[in-house]
Amino acid sequence: MALSQDTTAVIETGKQIIFQEAASLTRIAELLDHSFYATVELLSKCKGKIIISGMGKSGIIGQKIAATLSSTGTTALFMHPGEAAHGDLGVVSKNDIVICLSKSGMTEELNFILPALRKIGVSVVAFTGNKRSYLAEKADIVLDVSVEQEACPFDLAPTTSTTAMLAMGDALAVCLMKKKQFTHRDFAVTHPKGSLGKRLTMKVSDIMATAEALPLVAETALLTDLILEMTSKRFGISGVIDDTGKLSGIFTDGDLRRLIQSKRDFLSLQAKDVMTKEPKTISADTMAEECLKMLETHRITQLLVCDDDNCPVGLIHIHDLVTLGL
Repeated sequence: MALSQDTTAVIETGKQIIFQEAASLTRIAELLDHSFYATVELLSKCKGKIIISGMGKSGIIGQKIAATLSSTGTTALFMHPGEAAHGDLGVVSKNDIVICLSKSGMTEELNFILPALRKIGVSVVAFTGNKRSYLAEKADIVLDVSVEQEACPFDLAPTTSTTAMLAMGDALAVCLMKKKQFTHRDFAVTHPKGSLGKRLTMKVSDIMATAEALPLVAETALLTDLILEMTSKRFGISGVIDDTGKLSGIFTDGDLRRLIQSKRDFLSLQAKDVMTKEPKTISADTMAEECLKMLETHRITQLLVCDDDNCPVGLIHIHDLVTLGL
């Protein structure tokens, strides 16, 4: 289907804007110098909080940077400069570091609180496109986020400049992650609601079926009783235990189907005659992620959970993991 002239023009404009912003990011990357290294070192040694402040669109970017830092191992929060001048400066302590975002470096609300920040004794890092501004002069470290032109056709609305600030914040956050050796497991702790967090923080013991829900029969149980136990507990499996309570084997609905197909006279058989010996099991303290991998690797849908004495204490089904979003 041929595109109309208007459609083509809109698409071309969109491409032009994105290419323009990408070019600005490339330029900023090329401008990175020792100031960036010094900022990473300063932030990594911070004994307090990282406080981000900015007004308007820069403030919104500041909130995103604070959120990214907090979720990747660096305690951070956003402080509105206008509210800071009316009492919110109370959140700042001398062990903190304040990052100020301002394209012009002349943001009135931000510059108004700089003397107070100096009195508290914090270090100040500036994200600005004007290295001769009041903010740049008062900051300990200046990171250049200057852009040649906003994507806005009037060169007014913060577009390319806020993209530059966001990219700089992301660069700092990732460098801090690497410096602090922040791992995907650490990430899971700060994201417990997500699927990754659940995989890496939840254990089999948090999910498994236990007690009366656990399908178990003795070795001497008749096959009819074994089938009843397996079907009534609705897991499609039953464990078989010896007279000491240790696991001897398992019997699954797949085993039952194969037994029926064999056309043997099996109703008089006992559980020990039809069970699969030395089945795969898992311990209760295994992480959910490892359990899921084991189920997928062996292409099975359930596992009996055994203690150190090989006594069944639970059962976990792949549906339990799927239901939790794993």
